[in-house]
Amino acid sequence: MPDEEGHPSFEEIELGKVLSALADPLRRKVIRELSLAPVGCERTCASFGLPVSKATTTHHFKTMREAGLIRQVNRGNSRAAQLRTDDIENRFPGLLDMIRSELPETE
Repeated sequence: MPDEEGHPSFEEIELGKVLSALADPLRRKVIRELSLAPVGCERTCASFGLPVSKATTTHHFKTMREAGLIRQVNRGNSRAAQLRTDDIENRFPGLLDMIRSELPETE
């Protein structure tokens, strides 16, 4: 059962939900950037500079959180996202390597 913040447990992280979350190029960009950062790195949602409204950004991060890709924590008036590196690597070995190797989209 997901915790009070909507983070699924390790056992609840499902491949279909992860792949669905990663189907969106903006969400893949976020996961790629987090996967290239030092393990445990936390970033605010706004720090990714997504070219969408605040409401759409919130939706993207909720989708990634509910899929089990990120953990979000409250940091005052914002939320910080941290990649669930160990959980993803243990559940789906090689997935983060594939995301890291994807070329960033040109803007």
